[in-house]
This record gives sequence, C-alpha cells and structure tokens, in this order.
Amino acid sequence: MTTYRPLRQSEFRHDAYRLVPIRYEDREPIRAWRNAQLDVLRQAAPLTAYQQEAYFQRVVLPLFEQEKPGQLLFSLLHNEELIAYGGLVHISWADLRAEVSFLVEPTRAAEPATYRQDFRAHLRLLGQVAFEDLKFNRLFTETYDIRPAHVAILEEAGFWLEGRLRQHIQLQPGTFTDSLMHGQLAADYATAFGTAL
Repeated sequence: MTTYRPLRQSEFRHDAYRLVPIRYEDREPIRAWRNAQLDVLRQAAPLTAYQQEAYFQRVVLPLFEQEKPGQLLFSLLHNEELIAYGGLVHISWADLRAEVSFLVEPTRAAEPATYRQDFRAHLRLLGQVAFEDLKFNRLFTETYDIRPAHVAILEEAGFWLEGRLRQHIQLQPGTFTDSLMHGQLAADYATAFGTAL
C-alpha cells in the first residue's frame, strides 16, 4: 500500500474503522460529497470531474513523494467501505501543528448518531497519526457557527474552544456567519480518548 513518507505506518485502525492514505479510486465519490455539502466547506462552486482529476494529478499524488507535505489526506473506511475522507491540512512542520479536515458521505452526515460515531472515529484515528506517529504538538479546526452538533463532538473529543471570528464567512449574500476556532494538544487527545502517548 502507498503511504506518505513521513509516516511510519500505512494504516490506522480502531474497531471497524480504518484510516488509509487517500486512494486514487476515491476521487469521484469525494467530488460528489463535496458538491453536495458546499454549505460547510470552503469551496465556492461545484467541482467538475476534470477539475477533480487535475487536482489529484497536480496536488494529491505528489504529496506521497514529499518529505514534508503540506497536507496528509486520508480515506476513512468502515467495515472496508469508504464513508469519509479528510486529514491534516495547512501543516506547519516547524511548529508541529495542522488543521483537521473531515467530510463524510451525505446520508451518514444526515444521521446524527452515525455522524457522531464516524466523526469521533476520524478524530481518534487522526490523533494517532498526528500525536502518536508524527509526534505533533497541536491540531486545530475552524467550524462555521451553524453546526452545533459538529462543535459538540469536537469538544467531547478534547478540542478546546479558543476563539470566535465574528461574521467571518458570508455563506449567502448579506448573511454572515461566525467561525469557531478549536485546538487540541497531545495531552487533550490522550485524556479524551484514554490513550497513553
């Protein structure tokens, strides 16, 4: 299996979930999920198949050969079925920190209990990548303040609210939304998930 050069492991597991470096064959489902959930993404317009292919060729595939890539993207499988993707983005190797990204298949996103289970599994496995494998110091997130359930899961998983950017995003013309900034240190992750680092 192809993996990223900085990682010592090629996959991360918890219960029925498995996190693996993003797979080329997952590009089309991911494109469809992104286009269906523009309201929660920093993406202005739907992606075409051509744009997605070009992005994978120009940006994603070269990440596997870089010593210190700017992002590490993963496919999340549940019982070996692709259900979500995300990873560590905006990585600062000098500061040992990264932003968390996550997007789940839309029907699973619409089921609160399923979404909670999937997102918690993703955060747990991403913590294994960041804190156990890479020995990072910090993860952070930006969430639009229209997603209280998402925020609650973050905080339950050891992310601390660190700031509010008031009227930061214009989701619709004339309608501004706050962005919430959360952060997690290695000790927060260990406490939330009962792991030893």
